[in-house]
Amino acid sequence: MSPALRIARRELRGGLSGFRVFLACLALGVAAIAAVGSVRSAIDAGLRAEGAVILGGDAEMRLTYRAATPEERAFMEARATAVSEVFDFRSMLTTTGPAGARDRALTQVKAVDAAYPLYGTVGLDPQMPLAEALAPGPGGLPGAVLDRALIDRLGLAVGDTVRLGSTAFRISAALTREPDAGTSGFSLGPRSIVARAALEGSGLLGPGTLYETDYRLRLPPGTDLAATEDAVQAAFPEAGIRWRDRRNGAPGLQRFVDRLGAFLVLVGLASLAVGGVGISAAVRAFLERKTDTIATLKTLGASGNTIFAIYFLQIGLLTLVGIALGLALGAGLPALLGPLLADELPVPALFDVYAAPLAEAALYGALTALIFTVWPLARARDIRAAGLFRDMAAPERHLPGWRYMALVAGLSVLLIGLACLFSGLWTLTLWSAFGVLATLGVLLAAAALTRRLARSAARARALRGRPMLRLALAAVGGPGGETASVVLSLGLGLTVLAAVGQIDANLREVISRELPDRAPAYFFVDIQSDQIDGFRARAGAEPGVERIDSAPMLRGIITRLHGVKASEAQIDPDAAWVLRGDRGVTYADTRPEGSTLTEGRWWPGDYAGPPLVSFAEEEGRELGLKLGDTLTVNVLGRDITAKVANFRTVDFRSMGINFLMVFNPGALSGAPHTHLATVYATPAAEAPLLRSLADAYPNITAIRVRDAIARVSGALGELSRATRWGAAAVLLTGFTVLIGAAAAGERRRVFEAAVLKTLGAGRGHILGSFAIRAAVLGAAAGAVAVIAGGLAGWAVMVFVMDAGYAFEPVSAVGIVAGGALASLLAGLGFALRPLAVRPARVLRARD
Repeated sequence: MSPALRIARRELRGGLSGFRVFLACLALGVAAIAAVGSVRSAIDAGLRAEGAVILGGDAEMRLTYRAATPEERAFMEARATAVSEVFDFRSMLTTTGPAGARDRALTQVKAVDAAYPLYGTVGLDPQMPLAEALAPGPGGLPGAVLDRALIDRLGLAVGDTVRLGSTAFRISAALTREPDAGTSGFSLGPRSIVARAALEGSGLLGPGTLYETDYRLRLPPGTDLAATEDAVQAAFPEAGIRWRDRRNGAPGLQRFVDRLGAFLVLVGLASLAVGGVGISAAVRAFLERKTDTIATLKTLGASGNTIFAIYFLQIGLLTLVGIALGLALGAGLPALLGPLLADELPVPALFDVYAAPLAEAALYGALTALIFTVWPLARARDIRAAGLFRDMAAPERHLPGWRYMALVAGLSVLLIGLACLFSGLWTLTLWSAFGVLATLGVLLAAAALTRRLARSAARARALRGRPMLRLALAAVGGPGGETASVVLSLGLGLTVLAAVGQIDANLREVISRELPDRAPAYFFVDIQSDQIDGFRARAGAEPGVERIDSAPMLRGIITRLHGVKASEAQIDPDAAWVLRGDRGVTYADTRPEGSTLTEGRWWPGDYAGPPLVSFAEEEGRELGLKLGDTLTVNVLGRDITAKVANFRTVDFRSMGINFLMVFNPGALSGAPHTHLATVYATPAAEAPLLRSLADAYPNITAIRVRDAIARVSGALGELSRATRWGAAAVLLTGFTVLIGAAAAGERRRVFEAAVLKTLGAGRGHILGSFAIRAAVLGAAAGAVAVIAGGLAGWAVMVFVMDAGYAFEPVSAVGIVAGGALASLLAGLGFALRPLAVRPARVLRARD
């Protein structure tokens, strides 16, 4: 190694000429992964540090549609220094305008006690303590604070009067910050906060109505959270209590952050793969310039191992420089922009320099650089001296030795394995890796096909008399050109962007595309049993109402599957959502309309035996259920164990009344419950229908289907913005490689322009030829990207999202046009010097 090290050190004195693209590609890929990892670590640290604030207490005991019993409340107070009771539910907020005109909006209500919040502060405008804002004011009306968006939407102001159920409230302030908002999950309306005591007599929290009760506990310092959780389960094993504590205050939010972060890291790896193309091209171009040096060293007796070591050391040192630049950029930007990012993020984040994501990014960068440099280095090592001298005139292409091919394959497997390990998403990572490798293969094949087609077209008779076009196509199809580099670098980046565009478009269209021909206008919930007949009669009397469906509505938590605790059952991961939280349940003596039994039989109408349940077929199979198995569901604190009597198809896309579980009437009819109804009406009938029903039944909550779809579309928009930023990082790396390829071909274009000028070609013809070849290569890369991105989008929508797929042509046209434009700009940017150089100087230098 001593001679190799000495020679490598001397050669490096010449500077970094030719390695700027190498460093830029490596630094950008490492920076993307390091930045994403740093932001995710900052959010993880923020969630851990602010766990009690996010949760609203050191621990939380959640009940479904009931308050705690005296025994449960005594248990809490015996272990906590403070207990806060919070009721959370949806309701219609009504306002009275001029001449008695009414306006309504769906809101997510939080009814709190005097102890709320145990941790953190509620932000109000104007500033005041929450207790003061909720206290009765002039006229004895209790106060309410409303989300600013809700106030603006209804055209309200502080001091106006609104109504929840049958109770009037005075708006005392606008809600600007809710400390425990991270635990709320997805909601269909903006937030309102009122005092729990003010809802007495409102009709909103009656028996069977849909609400959740959260008991937040402030525990003494040093409390063993795990032991306390075990004590809760031991004391109330069948109460349906769900426990959370500051260790996992917002598990849904944490899962989302982890999955989004892992996905963006995979996008960063795609960026590194694009950069790898540039790395390989830079190393190959560097070694081609060193061909005479390598040939001389081999003639003087240097072994292949010495040659390999000389340039491996040089490139290894440059790799360290590139990784260091990437780490500095990836760690520095989040730390510097942290204060700005913190205000935009919906979760707390503690921005700092975190070692783990930087180490992960450095490891990815080192492996990528090694994978893409071994191949060209092995070629220089294995060729004999005589072959190298011939290479100076006519470069040859061949595969390296099997040892180096095995090394590249082993390093690739190691890189993919580490990505699987670090992301925790083995399936997604493996498919992503397969997609990247397959795309690279397709792009290589497309580059070869482009060369062949261009070569054939250049010889076609139809192009005679069009010298610019023939020259451009001949250059694209000729050997030693930049076709492969451009198609690979630009193609992979555009593929990621095309995939993101297709997925984004399909996610936005999937709801409207898969809406049934007749979707309901409204869902109405919290209809009391003594109101359902009047509700149906009143709704049916409204003009434009076409159909009314209703069903009893309860909520239950699945606690056991065929005798095994739900948390310990072996299930398909796709069905994990069924066991996460509570699910809607109903009862019926006949099979629900629109469903089909796939196995088993429905119970007789007069059945009076032990509880039976009908389960949705797909979800039941994913949970491992079969006919005769038992299922335990906790409803209002009572465990109901039923035998699976049949499986049936459930089409949730119909947007009608569908339930995973339907019990026989005797199992649930005695429990307090409300009813759910869907009303199908013409668009013109929606507003009068809502006014009529809301005036007659102020406790009933109406959910407009179009508003629900808009909320979902908004959430998808937030997600798509994050993925676009990831795709932009890949494109930036690809454009860097593209510029590098254009720069590397500048010397060849200088000679080509000199020859063409000597033969009489004008500058316009030469520039036109350069522009056409660049546009052709960019369009070819874009066309392949559209195909590969479309396939990736189809795979994600069908196999990951379990939804339909439709090709979106507008973004596809944009991808092809963008690829052609990017290649054209890069090509023209490096065409000015070849046009300016005098032919005599170039040709004399070639003698």
